[in-house]
Amino acid sequence: MSAEETGKISVETENIFPIIKKWLYSEKDIFLRELVSNASDAITKLKKISLSEEFEGGNDYKIDLNFDVDNRILSIEDNGVGMTTEEVKKYINQIAFSGATDFAKQYQNAENKAEIIGHFGLGFYSSFMVSKKVTIETKSYKRDQTAVLWSSESGTEFTISPIEKESRGTKISLYLDGDSGEYLDKWKLKELIKKYCDFLPVGIYVQGEKANREKPLWSEEPAKVTQEDYKDFYSYLFPFSGESLFHIHLNVDYPFRLQGILYFPKLTHELEASKNGIKLFCNHVFVSDNASELIPQFLTILKGTIDIPDLPLNVSRSYLQNDPLVKKISNHIIKKVADRLIEDFKKNRTKYEENWNDISLFVKYGVLTDEKFYDAMKDHLIFKNSEGGYSTTSEYWEKNKEKNQNKIFYANETEMGSVYMELLKSQGLEALLVDSKIDSHLIQHLEMKNPEWKFQRVDSEIADQIVDKEASKDLVNEDNKTESDRIQTLFQTSLPTEGVEVKVEALKSADVPGVILLPEFMRRMSEMNSMLNRDDMKNILKSHTLMVNSKSPLVKSALQAFEGVNPEKGKKLARIIYDLSLLSAKVMDEKEVSEYTKRTTEFLQEIFST
Repeated sequence: MSAEETGKISVETENIFPIIKKWLYSEKDIFLRELVSNASDAITKLKKISLSEEFEGGNDYKIDLNFDVDNRILSIEDNGVGMTTEEVKKYINQIAFSGATDFAKQYQNAENKAEIIGHFGLGFYSSFMVSKKVTIETKSYKRDQTAVLWSSESGTEFTISPIEKESRGTKISLYLDGDSGEYLDKWKLKELIKKYCDFLPVGIYVQGEKANREKPLWSEEPAKVTQEDYKDFYSYLFPFSGESLFHIHLNVDYPFRLQGILYFPKLTHELEASKNGIKLFCNHVFVSDNASELIPQFLTILKGTIDIPDLPLNVSRSYLQNDPLVKKISNHIIKKVADRLIEDFKKNRTKYEENWNDISLFVKYGVLTDEKFYDAMKDHLIFKNSEGGYSTTSEYWEKNKEKNQNKIFYANETEMGSVYMELLKSQGLEALLVDSKIDSHLIQHLEMKNPEWKFQRVDSEIADQIVDKEASKDLVNEDNKTESDRIQTLFQTSLPTEGVEVKVEALKSADVPGVILLPEFMRRMSEMNSMLNRDDMKNILKSHTLMVNSKSPLVKSALQAFEGVNPEKGKKLARIIYDLSLLSAKVMDEKEVSEYTKRTTEFLQEIFST
C-alpha cells in the first residue's frame, strides 16, 4: 500500500455505538479485558508459529499499557504476530465490526437488562465505549511487510495508511472521551489487569510495572504441584480466608476441556454457605465470579477457579443454562467432589470426621437436591452419636435395629444432657445427634429413600424400652381407681387444660418425675418451617403430652398430699413437676419462666413457713 486509503463500513443498524454504549456503560471496564486478551492471543499465535518458522525480533513477549494524561491517550501494545494491510481490513473492518453489529441488532429494543449478556466479548470495537478516536499501528511478523496505521473517530469511517514501524506487533491508542479519564491512572489499570487478566500467560506491564501474576496454577500438571503451591495459591486468591480443608484439581481434555482448582473452605457460620467464591475463566481470562449455572447450588461454598477454554467470553446466563456442555461439566464437578469425599472417608476416616463440621452442611444439602450425589454419598453421610463418636445411618441401623425395635432414635446435639437422653442411655440405647436446620429435611428424605427406617426423636414419645413393663400392676382403691388413674386426675386438675394431654407410665428410672413429649410431626414441622416467628412457633409447640412417671417419689408425694389433708399442696407440687418438665423441654418463654419462678418461690415459702 503506497498511499492513504479511506473507507466507510456498511452500517445496517443506525447509531450502532450509542446502542452498544447504553448497555455497556455500567460495565465499560471490560474494554480493557477485550483489548489485552486480543494482545495475548496475538502473542500466543506467534509462539505457535515459532515452532515451525523463524522471524526477527526475539521472543521477549510482553504487553505494555501506557498513558499520556495531558493528551488523554491510553495505549495497549503487544509484540505478537501483528497484521498486514489485508489482515487489518479483514479482522478490523469486517469480522470485528460484524460482532458489534450483531449485538446492536439483538439488543437495541431490549428492556430487561438482567437478561442481557453479563460480559459482552465485543472485542476490538469495545474500545469505542471509552474513546472519541482510536488508532491501530501494526506490523506483521512476516518479512518485508509494510507497517499500517488504521484510524477512526466513529467506528464506521476509517483511514488506512502506510507508516514506519520498526518492530512487529500491534499498538492500539485510545483517545479517551470526557467520561473516561479514570483510565489515565496507573492503580486503576493495575487493578483491572489483576481482575481480568491476572493469569494470562504473558507479562503485562502498566507504565513499566509488572501487573499480573502470569502463571495460573490450575494449568500445571497436578503431579507437579506441591501442597505448599496449592496453599499459597489459595491465599493469593482469597486473602485472609485462613487455610482450606482440602482441594480438588480439575484437569480434563476429553470429552470436554476443563481445568481448575476447587477448595473446601473452613466455615465459621452457616450463612457462609450462600457465598460463591468460584471464579470463572476462559483461556485464563476472567469472565465472571458467578458460576452458579456451572456449579450446583449445594457446592456454592467452594472457592477456587474453573477455566473452560470452549466457553465464549460473551457468555450469557441463558447460554449457560441451555448449553449441554455446561451440564456435562456440572455433572463432572459433582462426581469429582463425591469421589474426593469418598476417598477421604475410606482412607482416613478420622480426618473425615474431624472435617465433618465444615463439610456437613453442603454434603447434606447435596444429598437432598442431587440424585447422583445422594447415590454416591448415602453410605458416607455421618452423624455424631450419643456414645461420643460418629456413625453412618447404615452403621447405626445395623448395630441397633434389634434393640431399638427398628427405630432410629435422634436428638438435637444440645440435648445431650437432657432428661430424655439420660433415660435413653440408662437403658443402653443410643441416638444420632442432629445439629442444623437442614436435618429435619434430611431425615424426611432418608425415610423416603429407606422405607424400613423410622426416625424417632427422643422427645416425641417414650421408647418402649424405657417403660417398666415388669412393674407391679396398680391395685384399685375403694373407688375402683388405680394409682395411675388417680395421678392422672391430680395432674389434669392442676394443669392448664388447653393443649396438654396427661399420660401416666411407670418408667424404669425413678429419678425423672415427668417429661414433655412433642409429636414427631409437630417437631419436624416447627424445625422445617424455620421462617416462622416466635409466636407461631409457640402455638405449634403448645399441643404436647406430659408423661408422668408413676414410680417417681416426687409424684407419689404430690398424690399423697392431694388425697390427704392438703389437696392444694398436692396440686401446686404437680404444677411444679409440669413446669420442670417444660424447662427440660426448652419450650418456656421468658414470661413463663418468670411466672414459674414466682410460683416456685411462693410454694417454698409456704412449705418452710408451716
